[in-house]
Amino acid sequence: METPAAGRLLIADPFLKDPNFARTVILLCEHRDEGSLGFVINRPSAYTLDACAPGTVPEGIPVYTGGPVSQDTLHFIHRFPGLLEGGLEILPGVFWGGDFERLTELLELGLIDVAGLRFFSGYAGWSEGQLEKELQEHTWIVSEGAPELVFLREAGRIWQQSLRDLGGEYAPMAGYPVDPSLN
Repeated sequence: METPAAGRLLIADPFLKDPNFARTVILLCEHRDEGSLGFVINRPSAYTLDACAPGTVPEGIPVYTGGPVSQDTLHFIHRFPGLLEGGLEILPGVFWGGDFERLTELLELGLIDVAGLRFFSGYAGWSEGQLEKELQEHTWIVSEGAPELVFLREAGRIWQQSLRDLGGEYAPMAGYPVDPSLN
């Protein structure tokens, strides 16, 4: 099993009941001794970017629920390092943050394909030692990140696909029902 690090994925155990994280996949952006931060990449919210930043961007760009912490903040990941300065590479070809004003200009001009962007309200965060404790409790499965999975159009398939990609004992878990007792 992989160890947590920036660019790795945290895949929720199939039996995790926490409503904030059940069947989620989190892209870790930071993992340090003092804590960790990431974004849930497979939970679209009811909001669009134009509702969060009125008048600055085209309509209809989805915003994902990045996690339960600071949901009044807006974050983004992208695949456009040559067009957006200030981003931090967290996975080969995947960057966290950058010049938001420039991003809105590029979106208005139609120079960026929204398929290479993900916006998040809030984030998932862990204090010092908290993530390690959750890993010992088998709350998460850690895997290598893959840009294709991070930006998969059908967000509802990301959790299942990430388990299938792991193969072995994890692949059959992708088909587990949400509540096996109802089977």
